[in-house]
Amino acid sequence: MKKKTVYIWMVAIAGLTTILFAVIYFLNLGQKVTRVTDVAKGDQPSFSYFIQGDFDSPLDKPMDVSKIGEFIYVTDTNHKQVQVFDLSGTSLFKFGEEGEGKGQFKFPYGITGDKDGNVYVADLFNGKISIFNEKGKFLRYFEEKGSPSPTIKGPAGLRIVDDKLYLTDIKGSKIMIFSLDGKKELEISTASGKDDPFNAPNAVAVDQDKNLYVADSGNQRVVVLDNKGKFKRIINGSKDGKGESKFINPRGLAVDSKGILFMVDNMTHFVYGFDEKGENIFQFGGMGSENEQFYLPNGLFLDEKRQLYVTDTFNQRVAIYY
Repeated sequence: MKKKTVYIWMVAIAGLTTILFAVIYFLNLGQKVTRVTDVAKGDQPSFSYFIQGDFDSPLDKPMDVSKIGEFIYVTDTNHKQVQVFDLSGTSLFKFGEEGEGKGQFKFPYGITGDKDGNVYVADLFNGKISIFNEKGKFLRYFEEKGSPSPTIKGPAGLRIVDDKLYLTDIKGSKIMIFSLDGKKELEISTASGKDDPFNAPNAVAVDQDKNLYVADSGNQRVVVLDNKGKFKRIINGSKDGKGESKFINPRGLAVDSKGILFMVDNMTHFVYGFDEKGENIFQFGGMGSENEQFYLPNGLFLDEKRQLYVTDTFNQRVAIYY
């Protein structure tokens, strides 16, 4: 798909989204936070603080976030850069600029880091994954090995787990797993079978058993696969994932050590929690700009202390929960 075509679709979707927001807003007028009452003790996070950038350069459409080492890295998409903060939310430095060359971005999206503190940034429009050191110095592009032509076309969600790079490709409607030296280990483009293809998957998460969770955004669902890519189940907010989906554009994902799945639902402005059986155990959010409200949330990251980071794109901030 050409960039011009992608842009046209984005404009059309934005128009439809505006109408949808108006409907959701008036249906939920005055509703600040909605919570599911049967929450497992200690599982639902509590709001802590916001990151918004400094006065001279506030965040503008933050798409994804990761804690890498002792820094918090945020893809600041409209500014074509990455902003970096300390753990208190203080702005430290920025890197990147608009362009198609080394260290430049057209649409920086997913972000993740390896054990050495290197930062991987997916550029959806340039079709590349750039690797920087912890201070933002460009090192190299991620290169696929053993392929005559690149199979990564439109990289979006990125996560590194145990020296494996997991990524979603929106343009190719697939997920891939690579070793960090560029060898492709797995490519998956369908859920339950060949007649059930992914549609614009946006994010991927991995649990302790290496099960894969894919935000299959165009199909309004989360797909769960085992570590070999074999289909396990669907999560869509309905009983057993077999009914009509309650999601509208699911995005960021993370799984904690208890097997609880955290998921951002972009167009309902909620963050959901699901247990290992796929049952909804909590939710919080709703459209707005107050604490524990969101306006088009997108990216989600869970750190080793179970602190949750959510990019709130329209409100131009990252919300932190503990």
